[in-house]
Amino acid sequence: MNRLASETSPYLLQHARNPVEWYPWGEEALARARAEDKPILLSIGYSACHWCHVMERESFEDDAIAAQMNRDFVCIKVDREERPDLDEIYMRATAAMNRGQGGWPMTVFLLPDQRPFFAGTYFPPRDAWGRPGFPTVLRHVAGLWRERRDAVLEQAARVRDLLEEEARASAPMPLAADEVLRAALADYRATFDPAFGGFGGAPKFPPSTALTLLLRIARRFSDESALAMARRTLDAMARGGLYDQIGGGFHRYSTDERWLVPHFEKMLYDNALLARTYLEAWQAVGDPLYRRVATEVLDQALREMAEPGGGFASSTDADSEGEEGKFFVWRPSKVRDALEDEELARRLCAWFDVTEEGNWEGASIPNTPRSEEAVARDLGISVGELRAAIADGRAKLRAARERRVHPARDDKVLTAWNAMMIGALAEGARVLGERRWLAAAVRAADFLLTELRRPDGGLHRTWRAGQAHLDAVLEDYAWLADACLDLYEAGAGARFLAEAETLATRMVADFADEKTGSFFTTARGHERLIVRPRDAMDGATAAGNAIAAEALARLSYHLDRPSLREAAVRAVTAWGEWIARAPRAFARSLQVIDLVDAPAGGPVELALVGAPVDERRAALERAVAATWLPQRIIGYLDPRAPAPASPLLAGKTLVDGKAALYVCRGSTCGPPITDPDDVRAALAARD
Repeated sequence: MNRLASETSPYLLQHARNPVEWYPWGEEALARARAEDKPILLSIGYSACHWCHVMERESFEDDAIAAQMNRDFVCIKVDREERPDLDEIYMRATAAMNRGQGGWPMTVFLLPDQRPFFAGTYFPPRDAWGRPGFPTVLRHVAGLWRERRDAVLEQAARVRDLLEEEARASAPMPLAADEVLRAALADYRATFDPAFGGFGGAPKFPPSTALTLLLRIARRFSDESALAMARRTLDAMARGGLYDQIGGGFHRYSTDERWLVPHFEKMLYDNALLARTYLEAWQAVGDPLYRRVATEVLDQALREMAEPGGGFASSTDADSEGEEGKFFVWRPSKVRDALEDEELARRLCAWFDVTEEGNWEGASIPNTPRSEEAVARDLGISVGELRAAIADGRAKLRAARERRVHPARDDKVLTAWNAMMIGALAEGARVLGERRWLAAAVRAADFLLTELRRPDGGLHRTWRAGQAHLDAVLEDYAWLADACLDLYEAGAGARFLAEAETLATRMVADFADEKTGSFFTTARGHERLIVRPRDAMDGATAAGNAIAAEALARLSYHLDRPSLREAAVRAVTAWGEWIARAPRAFARSLQVIDLVDAPAGGPVELALVGAPVDERRAALERAVAATWLPQRIIGYLDPRAPAPASPLLAGKTLVDGKAALYVCRGSTCGPPITDPDDVRAALAARD
């Protein structure tokens, strides 16, 4: 009997009609494995995963293969997005047993006590391409269990020891900011692809955290090479097929070095993080491409990912109608049909590189490899005419594409991923003045803080169809605390500063390791797993330990509580030896170091005094937003409302009844500013 029908995860529900007797992770499955002395077949994947769908069609829907699985194993299916703790543990085991290789679908065989002893990723349904088919693997593992139990137990013991070692923080080590940031820069230079941007070869994942760090390094050291690496990568990603040129938003990763051919799923977290990176790049260098991309990414999230209740869906699939990428690719005939204008179609095909021969499997993935000037010259028109054609034609292509069969959508709401998008929307609203983004961010935050809050004040990890469940992990608390600070700094109200403090207090109490100062992935009251993992190195998203440290550091300046800053530093320096050996693997941790060890002695502190509806205050806010200030905190004082608990605002008043900006660092503030034209000079003096 398949036991997935009552789950909320769309990924688990996709498998609810498989002939495999799937269990969700839980005591029922674990107890059966112990009682029947059977190994566990643990399959971990996620809804938008293309190869997860392939393995389901080929193996999990096959009656003969399912019968093998049901006979010899207790089969458990896990959504990696709901259970990042399990995914983290068993991905490390998979990599350890496969020379560093891992991925999804992940297939791990466990002892009844949860210790892994054999693992892989995708297996074909029959022996092929020099790889064993899944039935062969099943027979092999079942045979090991029956006939070589001692070898299985020895392997499980070795893997368990390795997992415990990896979950142990390194010896704490103080870090000199300039030294470790320069070491990270050297690491990036060594692996940078000067031709196409990014780091290393194919496949290429969008390195949002690395790019944000490079922008900060470029600023800190006035280093043009750091800025050039960031810009080359940002430009290439924005112009390639990794970016959805018609609808906006980034796909998951590029299968080639040129950022042309993606796996077509879109993840909420990628788009939240990349929107923020492009916003910072826009502020840093003023390239209108970066502003356009950030705007389109955030608008796409509101259009395609927003849920009726206020949260955001997790992802959209790569496949539609059983074909990967079918929704996103074009042929010239389809462009002509959509536009009903031969000349407009000619211009759009030239701009988006849509050709008869195609650039992928006979079709064309829209990308913009040539400059506007070059395309306009070839078409015999002006750049202005080309831009007008692009604006008109792109909207029509998007409308035509909407009539296609859409990829499936994973509509579960995840706390951490939603918090990332909340932060991006809030910062986008602050920087670009789009108040609708701030309204959407506040709505989503209120949804999380009510619908995903447990009765004891803690958080749930996931929500879908009216049901919140599963205890939140470190990244949920850390990202939501950080997002609440973003909301406060975007002018959403003092209540978000209080929410950030509440979340951070709970986070420290539940997740901090008192011995080292680092943070565990799971809370003290979490179910017992084979190890208690720690999330220290950045992956597709920044490490939970780094975001926890960042939230604490930012709060420490808002609340003038050095103990929080000390906790942030401890969380990072607990991994000092690892950071010294591989600094680029800890890019977000290095951003925390850059904040607390800023050259000028800490972040610039801005206090805005005035009513939210005061146009002079709004003008001062716009002047602040025009300057990139990665090391800053912003507080707001509404003279009509109770003052928030922020020492930054103590003693700050209107000036002759006018809204004012106070620019401070530490306990020293400059004279209040009431004229927006004076803001840039004041910020430069304090920077």
